[in-house]
Amino acid sequence: MKADLWHRIHGLRDEGLSVRQTARRLGVHRRTVRAALAKSAPAPAARPPRGSIVDPYRGWLLAKLQQYPELTAARLFQMVRETGYPGGYSTVKRCVAELRPRLRPAYLTLGFEPGECAQVDWGVWRNLPVPGGIRRVSFFVMVLCHSRMIHAELFLGEGMEHWLAAHRNAFQAFGGVVRKVMVDNCKTAVLVPGGPDRPVQFNPAYLDFAAHYGFRPVACNPGRPNEKGRVENAVGFIKSSFLAGRGPASPEAMAPALADWLETVANRRVHRTTNRRPAELFAETERAALLPLPAAPHACAVVRPVVAGSTFRVAVGTNRYSVPSACASLRLSLRLAADRVVLALPSGEVVADHPRSYGRHQDIADPEHARELESRLRHGRDHRRIERFLALGPAAEAYLAGLREKRPAWRGHADRIAALADIHGRDEVARLLMDAIEHRAFSSEYVLNILEARSRALPEPGPLHVTRRADLLELDVPEPDLGIYGTEARP
Repeated sequence: MKADLWHRIHGLRDEGLSVRQTARRLGVHRRTVRAALAKSAPAPAARPPRGSIVDPYRGWLLAKLQQYPELTAARLFQMVRETGYPGGYSTVKRCVAELRPRLRPAYLTLGFEPGECAQVDWGVWRNLPVPGGIRRVSFFVMVLCHSRMIHAELFLGEGMEHWLAAHRNAFQAFGGVVRKVMVDNCKTAVLVPGGPDRPVQFNPAYLDFAAHYGFRPVACNPGRPNEKGRVENAVGFIKSSFLAGRGPASPEAMAPALADWLETVANRRVHRTTNRRPAELFAETERAALLPLPAAPHACAVVRPVVAGSTFRVAVGTNRYSVPSACASLRLSLRLAADRVVLALPSGEVVADHPRSYGRHQDIADPEHARELESRLRHGRDHRRIERFLALGPAAEAYLAGLREKRPAWRGHADRIAALADIHGRDEVARLLMDAIEHRAFSSEYVLNILEARSRALPEPGPLHVTRRADLLELDVPEPDLGIYGTEARP
């Protein structure tokens, strides 16, 4: 505020004018009057700006920047020193920053015919706790460029199988296929980005998928986000409208809510560019312009060779999936989809089919895959058990047959009887088995009891004492004392 305005405001106040009257008289805002009245003295006059050593060279620097906008401040410093500039580099650097023209890029508005093009991209949300660790939740977005119709889907991965499955699901949701799809330079779509001297090299798996559905992939130029602005805006819209304020949850749990949001909010709002609702514009002009879906959907799976380990497991990421024990150490073919893990022999015979697990460090096993190995191992153990038991003598075979007939848990009885032979001797147990067969006593407890009874120590035999009848007749019997009965007892 200038000093003369401060004095005029204070003078009118001294005359008794109100703030409103003073502002009307001077043609200023009431806030200006109040600010002046709040100050006890006018602000000091601003000091004129001090000149810089580079000021005489400003015109020369501006001319060079207009002629060569790409010149750096370091290069301009070297050039201006040749003209006699005596100052330092930092002063020239600040001056160049002030003088360099700031050009804002201009973009053409891209127009698309109905059914001509769709734009696709991934969005990243947040991490989700899973068994054994965490996984990042991503979402795939496809936008029809003419109607702005949006399809979105949540995934726990961004691999080729997820990329292809998301395209397939989007085409099925729209009921048709566009003629070209604009993609970013992600590895699932583009292996080598294009340049002035080289064409774009697309991922062969993505080209096969595009040929199946009949569209042509188009890669955006690196560093040009405007070329897929429709899908970039849709990604931001989903984050700010659908995902904002939600806690992390699995894609399966959030799928119904996302489908409802797409139907009632995203595709029913009035788009600010077209001034139409995407669902209505799609139904009117774009649905009929889409190419028909193929007769059969694409498998959307990645196929690669793998080798099963000695524990008949195949590693997929950090998880392990079982195969039949007969396939241990064999080369197999892995068909990895977004929801299934299928393993097959080179001949094509499927040997394992598992639901895909998105946990980390999990062991996904089918109990039937170990049955054959367990049976083979049990058969081998039984063979060794029988050989050991038959070595107990000629009665061992008949006794083993009785054990298997009478005792369901015959293996345990046979093992315990064979162990008793190691303690008490093979010959002793062999004789006992013959007795046990006669008594039909088929049990390891019977054998143990008899062995313990026979092994107890008997007392040493002493002199034989025989009582003679004459000895019994020469017994001395003392005379009884009848006095204990008293005189009253006598008759």
